[in-house]
Amino acid sequence: MDVKISAMDLDPMTNRANGLMLAAALAVALFGQGLRAQESAVGRRFIEPPPIPNAPATLGGLDRVASGQAYDAYAESHSTLHDFEVEVIGDGAPAINGPGAINEYALQDFLTLACQHNPTLRQARLQISAETAKALQAGLYPNPFLRYSGEQIGVDVEGDKDSPGEFQGMIVSQRFVTGGKLRLSREKYMRRAHVSQHLAMAQQFRVCNDVRIHFYRALAAKEILSLQKELAKTAEDSAVTAQELYNQGQATRPEVRKANIDLQRARLAILSAENDYRQKFRQLLSVVGVSLTEGELIGELMPDAEPMSYQDALSMVLSESPEIAAARAKLAADRVTIQREKVQWIPDVIAEGGAGYNFDAKETTATAGIGIQLPVFDRNQGTIRQAQLDYQRQQHEIRRTELELEQRLAAVYQQYLSALQIATEYNRLILPEARLAYEELLRSYQDNRVDWPTVLSAQKDYADARLALVSQLEQIRTNDVLIRGYLLHGGLMAAPGPTPPGHIDSVPKPR
Repeated sequence: MDVKISAMDLDPMTNRANGLMLAAALAVALFGQGLRAQESAVGRRFIEPPPIPNAPATLGGLDRVASGQAYDAYAESHSTLHDFEVEVIGDGAPAINGPGAINEYALQDFLTLACQHNPTLRQARLQISAETAKALQAGLYPNPFLRYSGEQIGVDVEGDKDSPGEFQGMIVSQRFVTGGKLRLSREKYMRRAHVSQHLAMAQQFRVCNDVRIHFYRALAAKEILSLQKELAKTAEDSAVTAQELYNQGQATRPEVRKANIDLQRARLAILSAENDYRQKFRQLLSVVGVSLTEGELIGELMPDAEPMSYQDALSMVLSESPEIAAARAKLAADRVTIQREKVQWIPDVIAEGGAGYNFDAKETTATAGIGIQLPVFDRNQGTIRQAQLDYQRQQHEIRRTELELEQRLAAVYQQYLSALQIATEYNRLILPEARLAYEELLRSYQDNRVDWPTVLSAQKDYADARLALVSQLEQIRTNDVLIRGYLLHGGLMAAPGPTPPGHIDSVPKPR
């Protein structure tokens, strides 16, 4: 910058003002030249953007089964899984050709295996056999009692000699049961066997419901894993796009770093989804009771049955629940127990007889006797009262069971209805709108009307909506299974017995 000063005479005040103006002009000129020099230096040197991070470690050595195979397939292809061709081999079982054979399992396969191998179902069936065995034992007639009798053995006779005694012989005794005790005892335990049948049915519902719930949870986890791979592909495209925008001067380094962070989080989400799927699959196998190799699950998360109203569900549960049926059968058994205890005080007749030799009379003799126990003090009053109180308690137990089922149904149905409402709106509006928004933005990008990050954002929103729908469908399936399965679950809980604590059941012989 050239500054020219005219050589004209100026007064001192004017010279001072001109000097200040000249100094300011020189400072502005020098500052501008420095800025231009700095800009030119930056423009001449290109700074590389932050690199795209490597895939995270799967730590497969910690779990040889869950070694990140699904994630490795994604990392290898950076896209979806390989396409497989299905063919039928051998006895008609489907086989999948591709990078490693994959078994296919349907819900019915797991239900069949669970009915054969779940230990609680065997326990429930053994409970029935145990009660029928008690009924058999309780109705058996008492065995006769045989004893040897010798009287006055060694008594002296003439000549101061020891004698064999007066009488020596065998005596047999028999207790004759009165009052129909054996018949009532057998009927009581047969009714308890009927209770065990209802409890076994309830246990079968518990196991089958658990198998269905864990199957649909594993199926949902598998779909979530697929969607996480799509989100990871979107995150990878976003990271590459951020790199390109940075190279064109349209993005900053922090924006590139954020895209890298999002990419790595998406990759970690794949590993987490894979581990979650393996957990759900293993829990399913634990209920089934067998060990199977991991495979593909065949099924649909979308329910195929008509939605059930609360009143219909409540009516079905209260009228058909095996728990209520077992409680009512137990009430009938307690009614027989009262009848049985009311005849317990009636004395049985004990008769005995035998034959032997009377050494005093030098002839064969016989003996006979009969006796009863007089119910003077003990007429079984306390046990009769206890049986009556057990009967009354069981009456209230039926009502308690009904109220408990209503309480459980209220919570389960609320979750079922909420998930059904949300899934319906997702299918009706949210998911189609998200897909259309993505498709419209994709066409706009092809026409150079929007940038690529906007398209990727719409694609991510569409995948997030599908993830939310899968979660709601899992809730619908879980609660639908519980409602239609009479709210029974816990397929590995021990099968309960027919006699609750406190009831009459602790006597040497069943009665």
